[in-house]
Amino acid sequence: MIILYNLVLFVMRAGYSIAALFHNKARAFVTGRKDVFVKLSDNFRQNHAKVVWVHCASLGEFEQGRPLIESLKKEYSQTKILLTFFSPSGYEVRKHYDQADFVCYLPWDSAANAERFISIVKPTLAVFVKYEFWHHYAKALKRHQVPLLSISSIFREEQMFFKPYGGFYRGILKNFSYFFVQNETSLRLLKSIGITACAVAGDTRFDRVYAIVKQGGEIPVAKQFKSDQKTFVVGSCWPEDFEVLAPLINENRVKFIIAPHEITETFMTAMENSLQVKSIRFSQAAGKSLEDYQVLIIDNIGMLSRLYRYGEFAFIGGAYGKGLHNILEAACYGVPIFFGNKDYEKYQEAVDLINRGGAFEVRDYTDLKAKYEMLNSPETFLLACDVTRLYVEENLGATEKIMHYCRTLLV
Repeated sequence: MIILYNLVLFVMRAGYSIAALFHNKARAFVTGRKDVFVKLSDNFRQNHAKVVWVHCASLGEFEQGRPLIESLKKEYSQTKILLTFFSPSGYEVRKHYDQADFVCYLPWDSAANAERFISIVKPTLAVFVKYEFWHHYAKALKRHQVPLLSISSIFREEQMFFKPYGGFYRGILKNFSYFFVQNETSLRLLKSIGITACAVAGDTRFDRVYAIVKQGGEIPVAKQFKSDQKTFVVGSCWPEDFEVLAPLINENRVKFIIAPHEITETFMTAMENSLQVKSIRFSQAAGKSLEDYQVLIIDNIGMLSRLYRYGEFAFIGGAYGKGLHNILEAACYGVPIFFGNKDYEKYQEAVDLINRGGAFEVRDYTDLKAKYEMLNSPETFLLACDVTRLYVEENLGATEKIMHYCRTLLV
């Protein structure tokens, strides 16, 4: 099986090299790994401090690792943080992250690369986030007696680890020192294959998002737009989402704040042309009377997490196509949440909130209208709000659970 594993990685590497000739992302993936060992040597050759190595696949996993990184840096200011990424979408966005002492791509998983990497860095502790399970790195860390943690990990029965023929993949997991998983199902699955060094900690994103929400300030234009009117906040809206939302907007006197996933003139103009009610863009709203406008289109980035405070309802985009976007920011404000029905099952928080009655997947406009009208009952609305708020509060504290364990390793 190890031969097949290495062969798959070789084919992937060759594929990226070819794709780099035509695609910018693949080019960044390949060129970003050039001279990575030279750069690591330059940064760690004279290092005598402890090093915590945190590895994330991409930007989403970084947001799960970030609360731990910042807690470690705050409590152990002399400890160096090495942050690695597999994907350009993580590295390119966070390569200047100021809480890490060094940020780089993870060299390809091979026995030689893993040995060289660990010999240069000499980590005191390694933390892999969520789905990152690399055979050679995990094996080398164990051989060097470096504790390796998996945090915010989540497992499903259909994964290779739990198949009769999955012995090689189970072997990767057994090189980890401890697993901090998101839910009881993951805990049960790990124990079913003999892994007992594990505990349910939850998802560290709750801690991160909750902190962002609590620190966020007012947005005067949004506050003026809302006034005392019932408002829907639509986050990361795609064209497919807007097709479902447009009839509801045109038929109701509810106000809508819409933040497109991609701010393009084409999409914003298409939205405006589809509306039979008055709309205004955020960039044009300052100093105007907004009482008669029903839709506020957000034509900038960076304020979505603060916008949800102005909604009685939230609709999160992406689940009709690319995948559901972050619903936790809206959940922190304790509002009922709607999203599409085609791609949300892999997001634990979406499934949990649907099961509890705080979130609602909708297949089309008719379904959205029916579920929205159901929530117009004050009793049903308040129950959904309580469910969402309590769900967030129950899941806070994952970072501290992991930190408690880390303290035993960093004394």
